[in-house]
Amino acid sequence: MSNLSVVLIGCGAPLRSMGWYHATQLLDEKSDICASLDFIVEPWFMSDSGKLSPGYTEFAEFQKEAEAKHGIKFFSKVEDVPPVVEGKKRLAIISARTSDNPALFAACLGIGSHAVFLEKPGAPSVAELMKMQESAKKSNVAVFMGFNKNVSKYSEKARKYASANAGTQVTFYHNNNYENSPESLGECFERNAEGMLKNMAIHELALAVSFYNVSVETIASVKADREYSRMQTLPGPSGKDFTDFSKLKFTITTKSGDEVSIAADRCGGDDSIGLVTDKEGNELVRYTMPDSEDSAAIEDAEKRIPGAMPYFYVQHPDYLKLKQRVAQAVANGGPAEGVATIDVAVETLRVAEYLTPTLMKQLK
Repeated sequence: MSNLSVVLIGCGAPLRSMGWYHATQLLDEKSDICASLDFIVEPWFMSDSGKLSPGYTEFAEFQKEAEAKHGIKFFSKVEDVPPVVEGKKRLAIISARTSDNPALFAACLGIGSHAVFLEKPGAPSVAELMKMQESAKKSNVAVFMGFNKNVSKYSEKARKYASANAGTQVTFYHNNNYENSPESLGECFERNAEGMLKNMAIHELALAVSFYNVSVETIASVKADREYSRMQTLPGPSGKDFTDFSKLKFTITTKSGDEVSIAADRCGGDDSIGLVTDKEGNELVRYTMPDSEDSAAIEDAEKRIPGAMPYFYVQHPDYLKLKQRVAQAVANGGPAEGVATIDVAVETLRVAEYLTPTLMKQLK
């Protein structure tokens, strides 16, 4: 039995929420995560308003099954979670709305968490994330980030190939499968109102920060690919207009001469690609997520959990790897190999806030 007890904050709707998928992986005996999911905090669906909202029936069914089959205790507030049992360590996994994260994070420190796994981007602003960073340091709490592409095989292989071959250029492509329509993209823009660089492409910016010496202070230039990119202003379900990128590609050059390119397409499919080219732009090699090695795990997940969001299956192996490494590090000590920390997240969010107005200006 593991000495690591997990509190999941933000379960959300089954089949649609990343928090629910975290729970599903933690409860799967085949996952080999050295931790026990003991508590789930769900502020929305356990509120009076949430009980009247779409998805509540499915959540209530999941709660009933989890309580009966696994003995998990559910709460509406983090503060209601019981104290840590002597001899155990506590890992809090926060998978909630970005705007709610600062308050939830503070509450997790208040219930004696030894470590926190925080979903991207961590907080709505750099200032808020830095406050969280400082409070974690004062409480001696390690904070790991859900930047799954930091541990993805495709990104590792692309970086390794490029480093072994001088004069090459790496572009990290990130595709989502939204319908290419004003209605679908407008809903996406409103639901992810922090913008593409703080949401979808934050994973690739974390790669740039982690492995290419990118920071606000080291950026010499950034250039948007106008032919590839598209910026749109669209109404969301509320009727309010939102301006964001539906497609975006750009190259960052650092003051030391390092270069990395990032491309994101909300309507480009389900895969992610690490593309390595020569100086003339000719393709040398590409690595993809998912790849043939992941296909069996993905197919198994689709069979066991039918009807979930497609990207859950695609990212299944990497999110599993993240939790395995974090749980191992918290339970037994030592580093979580390749896993981004809140320090990386702060710099990544700084870069996102710095680049967004610059790229928008270039694409007007």
